[in-house]
Amino acid sequence: MINKKIILVFFFGLFMIPVTNWAQTEPLDTLALAENKFQDAFYESLKQKGIENYDKAIESLEKCSALQADKAVVYFELGKNYLALKKYKEAYDNFEKVTKMEPKNRWAWAGMYDVCYETHDYNQAIVVVQKLIEFKTDYKEDLVSLYMNTQQFDKALQLINELNDTVGKSEKRELYKAQILQDASYQSVEKVNLIQKIKEFPKEESNYLALIYLYSQSNQEDKALEVAKQLEKEIPNSDWAQVSLFKFHLNNNDGEKAVKAMNIVLASAKIDRKIKHRILNEFLIFTKNNPQFDTDLDKAIGYFSEDKEVKVAKEIGKFYQSKKEWNKAIKYYVMHLKSNADDMEGILLLMQAYTENIQFDELQKASDNYIQLFPTQPQLYYYNGLANNQLHNYKKAKEILETGIDFIVDDLYLEINFNLQLGEAFNGLGDMKKKEFYFQKANVLLEKTKK
Repeated sequence: MINKKIILVFFFGLFMIPVTNWAQTEPLDTLALAENKFQDAFYESLKQKGIENYDKAIESLEKCSALQADKAVVYFELGKNYLALKKYKEAYDNFEKVTKMEPKNRWAWAGMYDVCYETHDYNQAIVVVQKLIEFKTDYKEDLVSLYMNTQQFDKALQLINELNDTVGKSEKRELYKAQILQDASYQSVEKVNLIQKIKEFPKEESNYLALIYLYSQSNQEDKALEVAKQLEKEIPNSDWAQVSLFKFHLNNNDGEKAVKAMNIVLASAKIDRKIKHRILNEFLIFTKNNPQFDTDLDKAIGYFSEDKEVKVAKEIGKFYQSKKEWNKAIKYYVMHLKSNADDMEGILLLMQAYTENIQFDELQKASDNYIQLFPTQPQLYYYNGLANNQLHNYKKAKEILETGIDFIVDDLYLEINFNLQLGEAFNGLGDMKKKEFYFQKANVLLEKTKK
């Protein structure tokens, strides 16, 4: 609430202001004794309030009230002390009494607002805040929150738009607005408002974007496109216009225009990274059915080379691997590993893709290289042994598998595969006894997985 610090400052000053300043000037010879008693009681109340003896402060203030019932400051102080004691009705009544005596006493209205806020009486708070706005327009921010709390969304939306125009947007109000506009019944009003804003301020980009979003949310894609084109016309260098145009061009199967829009978006420092990832994903799906744009996809991946959170080339490799398009999966894993050479997940994905694609020469060469870099990774020895078996290099397969099996830790399935490949190696070498030994060992381990 915006009034807290102001009130504290006010009362700090109050200790130094004679109580007589709150009253009308009266003859000293007739009121001197009463004034002395009043002042003594009043200052005693301030002292007791200062040490948080609110009950004793109230006792002193009641003496003040008995001596001079027309002093608004007495009821104001009573309100503050009752509020400190959480006696909300008494606090509100005393603040209200001050406003009846002094309708322009902003501090008393603020006290009433404090009570309403503490008691969650938001409907009454609205009445009080509307009065406070006469003193300070900053209270309109509070009024927006009160309208939201009382679900008066039409009034909240109207006031949010007013404040956006007069003092600029705020994160809190934008969150409120997004919440309101989730209800389709309020979107029509906002669309009209945004159309009017675009007419008044044709160079204000945010209004176009908000309107495009609303049209997209209500499945009015044609209207969203019209607004995007209008934005591009009014602000030719707008990167945001290309976001909507990209989707439109994809839907129309116009790959060349989609690529042009995509490249503008991906190169833009203004566009959020999440939006860029979404656009790339949509283009990836498009290129699956339109492989003539593969080169453009490769170029697009380059825009994400510095992305520390999402390894784009690897994720595209996974996409193609899930579709069993092994050549493309391999291409993107290799691309990924050029700048992420120590990514073991990427390395093993590449090994598996080579295996699925029956590229045992490449599998043998790649696993040889990676074993030099990661000599304790058993999966690499497995793939190398598998490749050498398939290439009939049985002696080398046997040696590499016997070395690698010692690095296995708590991986039953990998151990089974090692034993199967060792069986294959000894079969190729003509050692049937060891072949049966390793195949039998694999069967025993396989039974363990079923328990």
